[in-house]
Amino acid sequence: ALIGSGGREHALCMSFKKSRNISKIYCFPGNAGTNLIAENVDLNLKNFQIIKEFIIEKNIDLIVIGPEEPLVDGLTDYLENQKIKVFGPNKLASQLEGSKIFTKKLCEKYNIPTAKFGFFNNFNDAENYLEKCNLPIVIKADGLAAGKGVYICENKKQSYHAIQEI
Repeated sequence: ALIGSGGREHALCMSFKKSRNISKIYCFPGNAGTNLIAENVDLNLKNFQIIKEFIIEKNIDLIVIGPEEPLVDGLTDYLENQKIKVFGPNKLASQLEGSKIFTKKLCEKYNIPTAKFGFFNNFNDAENYLEKCNLPIVIKADGLAAGKGVYICENKKQSYHAIQEI
């Protein structure tokens, strides 16, 4: 089974379909494209118990998790604890995608090359930092933003708008 509903999951589903070792594919919740290849199942991805019960009921051998949110929420850890085979990073490893601050601090701690950065909880601190930066600048919101939350700012006006929005 494949968890997710985006283009990434559709591409994975298409690849799975090519395998002779896979007889049935479920997608939770899937999309119009996966519906042509697999059986879409509308399950609440926040309710791990319901997911587990469906997996057991359908005797599913492997779960592949695509989206960041269930990974960051710990679905991999939960399923592994239930002795269900799952492919996807655990909750701790998912923080790399789930928190830009976590990732930047990790890069800093282990001298992993990364762009200069600062963390701010209020507009004034962010604005003061911005005054010292060269443009263009990338401004990001921490946490999951579903592919959003990143601003590429060419000028100060765009930068102030981004930090106000965040």
